[in-house]
Amino acid sequence: MKPTRRRKTKALRSASRRKLESAGWKVGSVKEFLGLSDEEAAFVELKLTLSESLKKCRINQGLSQSDLAKRLRSSQSRVAKMEASDPAVSVDLLIRALFVAGAKKKDIARAIAKSESLAA
Repeated sequence: MKPTRRRKTKALRSASRRKLESAGWKVGSVKEFLGLSDEEAAFVELKLTLSESLKKCRINQGLSQSDLAKRLRSSQSRVAKMEASDPAVSVDLLIRALFVAGAKKKDIARAIAKSESLAA
């Protein structure tokens, strides 16, 4: 059976984790490090997923960040912040940008569902 990308990544993470722990490092999740509640962690995961979806949608539509910024009546640097999951970017702006970039309701629903499965 050929190893999948997911299995390779998981094996790599396990090996990296063991190596770091053997060197005396404490390894944990972002949620643990920042002391986030389940709800806060889910919200962060949602914003990350929406940001990734925006970048994919923009690229699939053949748009540059500047092109999308013009359609949003915003700036290229603001689009870059959206795609980088900047904390100053709101969820409603991400969703509006997704629609402007050509996403459909079902695409956004899929992204939200993906973030839920990642946060669980």
